Amino acid sequence: MSIKIKKLSLVTSILSTFLLFSSSCSNENISGNTLRNDGTSNKVVVDIFQTKVEIADQLKNLTDQYTKEHPNITFNIESVGGGEDSASALKAKFASGNPPDLFTNEGNKEAEIWKSKLEDLSDQPWVKDAYDYALEPMKVNGKIYGQPTNLEGYGFIYNKELFVKAGIKKLPKTFSELEGAARKLKTAGITPFSNGYGEWWILGQHGINIPFSYQEDSNDFINELYKGKTKIEGNEAFKKYLELLDLTLKYGNNNPLTTDYNTQVTKFANGEAAMIQQGNWIQPMLDKIKPNMKLGILPIPLSDDEVLTDKLAVGVPTSWVIYNKAPEADKKAAKEFLTWMVTSKIGKRALVKDFKYIPAFKTIEPKGIGPLGNEVLKYSKKGKTFSWKWIDFPDGVKQEFGVDLQEYIAGQKSKEDVLKTLDVSWDKLNRE
Repeated sequence: MSIKIKKLSLVTSILSTFLLFSSSCSNENISGNTLRNDGTSNKVVVDIFQTKVEIADQLKNLTDQYTKEHPNITFNIESVGGGEDSASALKAKFASGNPPDLFTNEGNKEAEIWKSKLEDLSDQPWVKDAYDYALEPMKVNGKIYGQPTNLEGYGFIYNKELFVKAGIKKLPKTFSELEGAARKLKTAGITPFSNGYGEWWILGQHGINIPFSYQEDSNDFINELYKGKTKIEGNEAFKKYLELLDLTLKYGNNNPLTTDYNTQVTKFANGEAAMIQQGNWIQPMLDKIKPNMKLGILPIPLSDDEVLTDKLAVGVPTSWVIYNKAPEADKKAAKEFLTWMVTSKIGKRALVKDFKYIPAFKTIEPKGIGPLGNEVLKYSKKGKTFSWKWIDFPDGVKQEFGVDLQEYIAGQKSKEDVLKTLDVSWDKLNRE
């Protein structure tokens, strides 16, 4: 493969952003937001920064509905995600002295990093309605710093009609079965996989989560990595993950390293491929391109042990958080909006019907979430799930892993070399 992938200077860029991020602390409370409430018109503008580009239109419609009920409140929404580096964009906003009032946080490691900037939401009325496990990513020292947006799961989404066309009668749940299904699809003239490996997060976040989850004790494995007492190199699950990548490349679309997120999803929606590594979050995108697709989700298998492979990766993608130094009027408005969103009929209906969210709240019925959401719920109810381990990675490692794996796909690194490089990337950004 002739495409050349350049290694990102993540340490330099992250440290530079961190310095800017830190230096802005002294003047954060004099950002442009402080004059949102002018004291005469009583108008408040809530600045929102969110990372789910798939629901950008739906969120705008929902905030417009809220403004109809609360005409003194309006919203300025910025959606950064997909192929963009949302983490760096958010840090840059704080560093420039223009922080948002309401934004999102992945939790765990990211919650610890951002804790000093987050409003304590432990006293909010919706806390009692949330599933306990959905609150965990944003729980620090017993306090709740974020409202969970939803639950999500991912694997290989498949087109049921194309599977039938290829004569696939038994759904593949092991590596060998997946390989067999790919051969049948190719024989039938159907491209098995739509690969969007131009996006670092498909590889360095969602993809690599699987071998982390395959460890006998994934939390212990990560802790040992932090302490320098174990390595990715030589680990069987990571070797198997590279074999899975090879399989998707062999039976996938041309030019995977120049295929971005939107192109990957569009190819799948248009029937140009039978499978795609994504999650139920793409349901709104698919509904726009080709409504009423017959869809299912398969696990991402690294072995032939069905007890281990028949699981989806499920977790809380993000939580809504509030900047603790935002103007009081902005914070009050943001809190009231978050409560309205998960308690009002309009808000609850929008989350499931329009956003296609699997609710993180016991008080919201998961009706109308679409076939992908229903598939994730099915696996969750059966306890066939892996957790999301990337939320425990050192800051910046996900992006670095993505570039490492892109270099492997481009043929610039052997299997042995890329596994060594993954260890180097972890050690470089491990600040414990």
